[in-house]
Amino acid sequence: MGSLADETYDTIKAKILDHGIAPGEHVGIDELARELAVSQTPIREALARLESDGLVVKTPLRGYEATDLLSVQQFDQLFQFRSVIEPWAAAAAALRRTADDLDGLQAELHRAERIERSSASASVEFVEHDSRFHALVARASGNTWVEESFVRTHCHLHLFRVYTATFGTESAGGDFVRSMFAEYYDKGSTPLALAEHRRIVSAIAEGAGDSAAGLMLHHIEGSRQRFIPALAALTPTP
Repeated sequence: MGSLADETYDTIKAKILDHGIAPGEHVGIDELARELAVSQTPIREALARLESDGLVVKTPLRGYEATDLLSVQQFDQLFQFRSVIEPWAAAAAALRRTADDLDGLQAELHRAERIERSSASASVEFVEHDSRFHALVARASGNTWVEESFVRTHCHLHLFRVYTATFGTESAGGDFVRSMFAEYYDKGSTPLALAEHRRIVSAIAEGAGDSAAGLMLHHIEGSRQRFIPALAALTPTP
């Protein structure tokens, strides 16, 4: 049953991320059960997990709906939050680094280096790498409250939903978002995101807490300065 529950969760999650279930759209349990040829039980379990992911919301008497995309203001606030906790986490990781922590971070860098940047899914794979990398740094801090706080933001899931919202559109805003993702994740022998991640890991491995914190803050602030204008370009003006 565990495998079926996980498969059901992955399938519905993919539908939301790819906008097969659009932001704000009602998520019908009966309809999904028929479509996926499963009972309502794994559907309900999947929706409960997706609610904790921030991808669906349950409303009394109405059931589940896919959450709306975050607004520019919400994303800006999210980056502000990250700029507070993640530099601290990087500094703490540098001070208490363990062999397992460093092995995990290095393995994630090697995994990212193997992503084929000519593939259509390169941006997707790099977004997933980005999420795993930041979660590993938070875990290496040794503070479970910080780790859980970062994980619960689901920052990269929200960013990815904005990216996939541009597919099939011809708007200038959509072009801007796609080109920004490509520039950050796909371009060159070493994409910008990966190069910055490498420098952060080097500082952590050297035990340079101040340097690790500064590099992480620079990394997050740089992301904010790239992503927020892109999101603003995609958002229709009233």
